[in-house]
Amino acid sequence: MNRVIIFLIYIFLITGCSLNKNSKFWTKNQNIQKENEEIFKEIFAEEETLVKEFNANVSINLGNLINNDSSKSNYFNNDGRLNYDGKLNKSSRFKFSKIKNFHKFEPNISFQEKNLIFFDSKGSVLKFDEKSKLIWKKNYYSKLEKKLNPILQFANDGSTLVVADNIAKYFALNLDSGDILWSKNNLAPFNSQIKIYRNKFFIVDYSNTLRCFSLKNGNELWNIKTENSLIKSQKKLSMVIVKDQLYFKNSIGDISAVDINEGELLWQLPTQTSFTYEAAFSLETSNLLTDGNTLFFSNNKNQFFSIDLATGSFNWENKVNTSLKPSLIGNYIFTISLEGYLIVIEKNSGNIIRVTDVFRNFKAKKRKMIKPVGFIVGINNIYLTTDNGKLLVIDIKTGKTKSTLKIDNDKISRPFILDQNLFVVKDNAIIKLD
Repeated sequence: MNRVIIFLIYIFLITGCSLNKNSKFWTKNQNIQKENEEIFKEIFAEEETLVKEFNANVSINLGNLINNDSSKSNYFNNDGRLNYDGKLNKSSRFKFSKIKNFHKFEPNISFQEKNLIFFDSKGSVLKFDEKSKLIWKKNYYSKLEKKLNPILQFANDGSTLVVADNIAKYFALNLDSGDILWSKNNLAPFNSQIKIYRNKFFIVDYSNTLRCFSLKNGNELWNIKTENSLIKSQKKLSMVIVKDQLYFKNSIGDISAVDINEGELLWQLPTQTSFTYEAAFSLETSNLLTDGNTLFFSNNKNQFFSIDLATGSFNWENKVNTSLKPSLIGNYIFTISLEGYLIVIEKNSGNIIRVTDVFRNFKAKKRKMIKPVGFIVGINNIYLTTDNGKLLVIDIKTGKTKSTLKIDNDKISRPFILDQNLFVVKDNAIIKLD
């Protein structure tokens, strides 16, 4: 009896499996390899980017929306719509010693009323008045540190200037005199925004660690470590602050929420899957931006995200390819793709309202080599800089490029606005246009 049962099982296995190619079992290596290749191609297929206009005839009317709250703009990273409608005549230059490899960095100007604070190639901190006159110049680096050509990041609260750099040094100056208040060294260099909040300031270092320091003496109060990576961020990391909670991104695209008072991690959300993790070395993300309830940001992997601040969950994701800082005005999100298209998005649904080609006036061969750097939104126009030294003036209502100005032959920074003046930075000067 046992022999009969064994024989029947043997016949079943032979006829039911090995002779049926559709069973996907014991098939030829060639067939399995072909299927795996198809799956591989599907997983790593590049998403299509927006390279054509959409609803180009739709008019955008922003009404009387103007951003008048500079403190909220700083915490929310949202410039919004600025009260600016300049004539763009070159008026003056704030000159300094040339910064090496300027094109690799995203320097920012720090403002104190009508004064400007910046730095030079040796790490000197410079303060200029509105007439381009140097008020003071201070350098607190050793000879060895100066040779490293430190890149400085700034933040100020009106009286104290916090400085952090890419050689792991951070210090504070009296903003009026330039005198040093204290100086410290970190375990890793810095490459992020600095946010001052009450008596503390926050910054992320190259180990993907958020650090909270005392504004009074520079002592570390707490830190939040996220996943470390040998990959260093290609762009300056950013953060926003909403009601005693801080939200920041690290170099591999993780978003973290932290309680400022307790120094505790509230939630963390990866935005890159395991399949794209290996490509993280090329990941570039925009600044985080918030309206107080939702977090918005994008990357150069054709992803634009909306994330709920309370839960750390996705509201929507759209296919927009950009690492530029967006602007939120009312219910509209404005951004510009790396291919040169102005994109307007409805913030709640994520629906794209309009796409217009702002690089239309560039010749086809040249436009492939040109990348947008950054933009701001004024009363009637959007002002966009490019990495070949151009400033584009774009009509908000129509999305059409009205004019193109040549500012320099090389890369210039994103625009900055103070009163009725527009500023851009190049490797050896700040250019002011009124």
